[in-house]
Amino acid sequence: MIPTAGERIAPVHDPSVVVVIINYNSGDMLLRCLHDLELQTWRSFKVIVVDNASSDDSMLRAEREYPWIESVRLESNVGFAKGNNIGAALAPECRWIACLNPDAYAHPEWLASLMQTAQARPEFALFGSKLILADDPARLDGTGDIYHVSGAAWRRDHGQEFANGHHIEGEIFAPCAAAALYRRDVFDAAGGFDSDYFCYFEDVDLAFRMRLMGHRCYYVPSAVVHHVSSAITGYQSPFTVYHGHRNLVWTFFKDMPLPLLLVYLVSHLFLNLASIVVYTFKGQPVTILKSKWDAILGLRSAWRKRRQIQSQRTISSLALLRLMERDLLKLYLRR
Repeated sequence: MIPTAGERIAPVHDPSVVVVIINYNSGDMLLRCLHDLELQTWRSFKVIVVDNASSDDSMLRAEREYPWIESVRLESNVGFAKGNNIGAALAPECRWIACLNPDAYAHPEWLASLMQTAQARPEFALFGSKLILADDPARLDGTGDIYHVSGAAWRRDHGQEFANGHHIEGEIFAPCAAAALYRRDVFDAAGGFDSDYFCYFEDVDLAFRMRLMGHRCYYVPSAVVHHVSSAITGYQSPFTVYHGHRNLVWTFFKDMPLPLLLVYLVSHLFLNLASIVVYTFKGQPVTILKSKWDAILGLRSAWRKRRQIQSQRTISSLALLRLMERDLLKLYLRR
């Protein structure tokens, strides 16, 4: 039975899942996000909102209107990756961790769909949602993340007409962390999100590391969320371009098993050179060059992390390769 809009979430003594929301000047979007969480049919959950030193009144309003949330106010903006790690660590009693963006509005059955699928498919440890563009419900925002052998990644079906998207459940490479579910023990064993990423590509990196450890990811089309998408950082803004293109380099060098790294290194270099050309013509030469320069400066740290990551690998290079996209045409069309 779906709760009414006025019904408050009762405290749960043994919640099965913690929903972590990272807030940064989200305004009314955070309030709508919490409103929709209040209507979830799955009731065994708690919500932790981590505020990254917002300058607006979104947290004050959220705490006043939704007193059942647990709020954490940080003194500085630590980013999406570290913010989620902080929120997850505050609920060690929860066996599952759900990440939800403040600009993501969950349907009442969202959490129930994820949790029921997780229970029915114990061989999977990560679960992705169906994201619909909030401003254009006739189009999808994404149905799971694709990883290309060159190091690029993108949301499957992003911008696709709803009728032409993927609506059948099945395995995907990674979930979009705007609305994703992770098994706690696997999340912790993988070390959570890489805090050095700040934001963007951190979900692909985490899923990649979990996959190296032998865990699998499943797409749950009945777990529906309307997503504004880049509402705070801006689509293709300098902020988005910088972090996304810096972090994709680190992900490739950290996570790619050595045989695949050697085989596709030329493709990766070509991808980065092509990105520099494309974003120069788009009027962001300084942003794209800085992202690649800072990526190079961070390679020593990435390589140190690589040793630990690869030491935990149980999946073969060939099995991992089968999960990746190798079509150059699809890469061209997406980029």
